[in-house]
Amino acid sequence: VQLVESGGGLVQPGGSLRLACVGSGFTFSWHAMRWYRQVPGKERAFVARISSHGEEIDYGDSLEGRFIISRDNAKNTLYLQMNSLKPEDTAVYYCKADGYTTWGKGTQVTVSS
Repeated sequence: VQLVESGGGLVQPGGSLRLACVGSGFTFSWHAMRWYRQVPGKERAFVARISSHGEEIDYGDSLEGRFIISRDNAKNTLYLQMNSLKPEDTAVYYCKADGYTTWGKGTQVTVSS
């Protein structure tokens, strides 16, 4: 199982970013997928989850409405559209497949003026 996150970067408050996570080594379309984020000194926090075919979606506290999780099973890719970004969204963002313990290296998102 391999997960590769991308799309992070430096963005000003109020800006947007779209993260992507490409999965390989497993049947991507069989598994629900999740986004987490982590800041130094804190545990990874749940961001969002999407079921295997996108019919069920859940978000972490206070994120629904600004963040949108989606997936393209034909491309083995999970997405996270992040809008109206705030400095407190600064973190390393990771994806994970339900049923596996593998984590990718993450992608850094920094929200700062």
